[in-house]
Amino acid sequence: MWFVRMRQCGADVVELLHDGCPVACVADAPFGYVNAFKSHVNVGFFYGAFLEDPAGLLGGSGKRMRHVKLQPGLQLNVAALRDLIDAAYADIRARLDDAPSSR
Repeated sequence: MWFVRMRQCGADVVELLHDGCPVACVADAPFGYVNAFKSHVNVGFFYGAFLEDPAGLLGGSGKRMRHVKLQPGLQLNVAALRDLIDAAYADIRARLDDAPSSR
C-alpha cells in the first residue's frame, strides 16, 4: 500500500530493487522504500533526516536515512505518513533540480 503511494507521487517515479527491497526513485535518485520484516514493516526515506516530521513518526539515527516502523495492532497516523511520502518526493525533486547539470 505505501509503495503504491510512493509510485503515485509523479509520472517520473520509477521502481528499482536494491538488496531485494523495492526502492522508489526519480531518475536514479532514491527517495523512499518499503521493507518487510517478520514483525513489522519499515517505510523509509533516504533523506528522512531533512524532512519536517511534526507527528514524530520518523525513527532512526543515521546521518540521512529515517524510517517509520509499522507494527500490527498499533495505530498509525495515515495522513502524517502520506505527508512524509509527499515531502520525500518533493525533496528529491528539489535536490535534482538544484544539482549541477552534467552537460
